[in-house]
Amino acid sequence: MTDEEPVRIRAAGGVAWRPGADGVEVCLVHRPRYGDWSLPKGKLDAGEHPLRAAVREVAEETDVRAVPQVRLPTVRYHSEGRPKAVDFWSMRAATTGGFQPDTEVDEVRWLGVDEAVRRVSYPHDAEVIAAFAALPPVTGIVLLARHGHAGTRGTWTGPDNGRPLDVQGWAQARELADLVALIRPARLLAASARRCVQTLDPAAALLDLPIEVTGDLDEPKPGQQPDECVLAAAACLTALAVEGEPVAVCSQGKVIPGLLERLTGRTDDFTTAKGGGWLLAFTGDRLLAADRL
Repeated sequence: MTDEEPVRIRAAGGVAWRPGADGVEVCLVHRPRYGDWSLPKGKLDAGEHPLRAAVREVAEETDVRAVPQVRLPTVRYHSEGRPKAVDFWSMRAATTGGFQPDTEVDEVRWLGVDEAVRRVSYPHDAEVIAAFAALPPVTGIVLLARHGHAGTRGTWTGPDNGRPLDVQGWAQARELADLVALIRPARLLAASARRCVQTLDPAAALLDLPIEVTGDLDEPKPGQQPDECVLAAAACLTALAVEGEPVAVCSQGKVIPGLLERLTGRTDDFTTAKGGGWLLAFTGDRLLAADRL
């Protein structure tokens, strides 16, 4: 299957990992229908975000609740004569339940990386595990979001900082809450604009967390240089990542591209749609990966 061939089947899964006595262990599943050992994965539900599907499928097949960290290579092949693409993420195991064998998965094993590479039945799974093994340790996760749709400045008569989300923006905020919950954040932080705080409101209600408001994530004020805001936002995100607990933050469209350019050292297109965002993985105070949600 080539990258140009249209995908008919979308699926997602993960390399769920945990620290073991002799190093990192990853989770494999045995599927009796195929008699194979593979990474946990499954098809997306209608309208489902691939990241949510990946976390859900890992939980359903292994009873492992895991926190996504870094996007891994997408696997492409044909299934039942149709082109299929499977998106993978590395995931830190947070909790495990009582696995019960069934007709889909009858055995789960935690293996060292080298043994897992040898055990999987398909070369593409081995390549995904090898890509995971090549990553430096992930020590911090930040979900960075842009606020949802809030009408236009021209139709709002009050101070721009008070412009609220509109109907579309609230729908985006509810969708975002589902993704925020996947990283199990310890904190929620928003820029001081009302629309930024409101974008995290559904996540705050879902997770029973307060929203901390900080000017370090704000757009430039009149007379302020954009670089000042970028430096403040970069320092804020780096400090949060160094704390080690997953965090979700909401900022603004004039901050995020410059912020990501500074953290990555690249000049890619970091334009972020309203209600969109990024999953950022840090190793210490260095950004390791920025994956668009």
